[in-house]
Amino acid sequence: MTRYRSVVALLAVIVGVMVPCRDALAQEYKIKFATVAPEGSTWMKIMHDFDDALRKESGGKLGFKMYAGGVQGEDKDVMRRIRLGQIHSAGLTGFGRGEISSKLRILDTPFLFKNHDEVDHLHAMFDEEFVQEFERNGFVLLGWAEVGLAYVFTNEPVRTPRDLKGVKMWMWEGDPVAEAAFTALNVTPIPLSLVDVLTSLQTGLIDAAYATPLSALVLQWNTRVKYMTRVPLANVSGAVVVSKRKFDSLPADMQEILVRNGKKYMAELTRQSRLENDEAIGTLIRNNIEVIEVTSPTTLQEYIDLGNNAREALVGKLYDREFLDRIEKTIAAYRKGQAVSQ
Repeated sequence: MTRYRSVVALLAVIVGVMVPCRDALAQEYKIKFATVAPEGSTWMKIMHDFDDALRKESGGKLGFKMYAGGVQGEDKDVMRRIRLGQIHSAGLTGFGRGEISSKLRILDTPFLFKNHDEVDHLHAMFDEEFVQEFERNGFVLLGWAEVGLAYVFTNEPVRTPRDLKGVKMWMWEGDPVAEAAFTALNVTPIPLSLVDVLTSLQTGLIDAAYATPLSALVLQWNTRVKYMTRVPLANVSGAVVVSKRKFDSLPADMQEILVRNGKKYMAELTRQSRLENDEAIGTLIRNNIEVIEVTSPTTLQEYIDLGNNAREALVGKLYDREFLDRIEKTIAAYRKGQAVSQ
C-alpha cells in the first residue's frame, strides 16, 4: 500500500502541474465537470485523456474544467449545482444517477448480476432506453463508468445469508437500494457516510462493509476486515453526464466530438476498472484477506432469491413492475442461453 500511495501522490503532483496549463488555454466552449473521484485515480486519468482528445479535435475550442476529489461536494451537492447552472457535467455514482431518475437505480440492485458478461448484455439491450431516460430528465449520457462488482467484507466468515446474522453492516446513508438489500438479507445496517466507514471499522461501530476489491484497498478498509465473500452483492457503476441545457448550447460538431469521445473513453475506463479489480483480489489475498468462494448451487440460489425480494420491495418506489419484469426476463433469458451453449 505504501508503494501504491506513493504512486498516487506522484500522479497527483504531475496532474497538478498540468492542470494550470490546461486551464490557461482560452476556450470557446468550457464544460465545468465535478466528481468525487480523486486526482491520481484511474477515473481522473481517463477523464484527462478524454479532455485532451476534446481539445485536440476541436482545435482548443472545447474542453473540461475539472473539479476532482469532491471539492464541489457529493452527488447531491453536485446535482444541485448543475441545476443552478454553476457547473455543467459530473461523474456520478449510482446514488447520483438516482437523483436524475430513480428508474436507473435498477442497475445497482442486489444480486442482479453474476458477472461482467451479464452486465454488458443488459446494457446492450437497454442502453437506448437508458439514454432516453437521462434526456427526459435533462441530461445527456456521455458514457458509463464502471467501478466494478462489489462484495461483502466481514470479520467473520460469511458463506450463506444466514451467516450475516448479528453482523454490524455499514450502509451508505440515505441509499434506498442498500436499505432494501439488507432488509432482504435480514440485516439491520448502520447508515454512515462513505468517509466515516474506516473510522467506524477501527472503533468497532461496524464490523462489515461492501465495496469493490480495488475500493477496499484504496480506502484501506482491508486493514480492518478478514474475509471477502465472493458473491457479487451488486455491480457498482457510475455515469458521466452533461446537462442538456449545456449540451444544446454547443454547435453540432462540438456535440458530436463530445459524445463520440465520451463513449470511447468511458469504455476504456470500464476495461481498466475490471483489470484493476481482478489484480486487487490478488493483493487482498497477499494482505491476509481470506476470499470465501461460494459454489453451492443451493446457496447461490438463496442469494438470487433474496435479490429478487429486494427488487420487489422497490417496485412503486424507484421503478414500476413492467420495467422490473423486462430487466429480469432479459437476464434470465441470457443465462438460459449461456447454459445451453455450454
